[in-house]
Amino acid sequence: MPESPPRIYPAEGGLLGAELRQTPEDFQVTELLPFTASGSGAHHWLVVEKRGLNTQDVANRLARCAGVAVRDVGFAGLKDRHAITRQSFTVPAMPGPDPDWASLEDDSLHFQQISRHDRKLRRGVLRGNHFRLVLRATTGARSLWDARLQSLMKEGFPNYFGAQRFGHRNLQEAARLLSGQPMRIDRHRRGLLWSAARSALFNLVLAERVRQANWAQILPGEIVQLAGSHSIFLAADDDLSDLQARATDWDLHPTGPLPGRGGLAPTAAAIALENSALSAGPIIAGAGDGLRWAQRLAEQGLDAARRPLRARPETLTSDWQDAQTIVLSFFLPAGVFATSCVEGLFGQEMAGVRRLDTGVD
Repeated sequence: MPESPPRIYPAEGGLLGAELRQTPEDFQVTELLPFTASGSGAHHWLVVEKRGLNTQDVANRLARCAGVAVRDVGFAGLKDRHAITRQSFTVPAMPGPDPDWASLEDDSLHFQQISRHDRKLRRGVLRGNHFRLVLRATTGARSLWDARLQSLMKEGFPNYFGAQRFGHRNLQEAARLLSGQPMRIDRHRRGLLWSAARSALFNLVLAERVRQANWAQILPGEIVQLAGSHSIFLAADDDLSDLQARATDWDLHPTGPLPGRGGLAPTAAAIALENSALSAGPIIAGAGDGLRWAQRLAEQGLDAARRPLRARPETLTSDWQDAQTIVLSFFLPAGVFATSCVEGLFGQEMAGVRRLDTGVD
């Protein structure tokens, strides 16, 4: 059985393909925060360019150099090991001379900025990421590439959680937890498994809406999210035409479930579709269907949430380096996977492609 539910994409005109990430330089990501270093305060502010290291590797090095606990090192999000990535860290400033940051620099780590800040950088305070991707050995007609790139900018792509969200056997372990089997795992690991389970349920619903070609439509009873915010509301039947017009203008989005307790729930056609998608079959053999998983997640005390069904790249540019090599440059908001963007361009899931993502380790 696959590690995660299949991701289905629109593929009008045929499929595209390419080889991804032959070298770290082929996948570059720069983290963008909603603020910059204050210039003063009780924390060192470090902007790091890394290669061949994941975020935790860098945090460990910084903590050792500064003589602090690694849990006190702050960062906004995880970044991939198999890439060139740029992100910010904060480290508590201890009494005495500043740490010798230069001693950490080598081919895998370079400091782009060293400053001060007034507080620890917290997880999730991320505006998004800018990507530069090199796609090599491309297949498909140039005209189809051009059409798909235009479609990405205008219509967007299904906002799936990427395959890396599910890790290796995360869903199998989540199934054991959801079935009530005793497991000796720490709180962090448990949270990762709950996250993988909720992501799988969201992907199931989104895949069904792609099959039905209504993933960009506002259905009766839809829970709608305002663009650029977490504000959601229930679509009223007499407002559907206006809401659809606003969706066409990317002012708001249809959403899918991140199951848990409470929260605003869809009604009418929207809830019927979600329940049908979740009850279609087990995510993991012998583990119960998605509705059972959703119920068990609510029993664990997780709060229900919603996620937009679609996303689109901002400031997308493309540059053909030669007949079979194209360079893409674009920005994605926090939480949106570059995997899904590129798969949306190709019109198919990229089975076996090594972890092209938003920068998650």
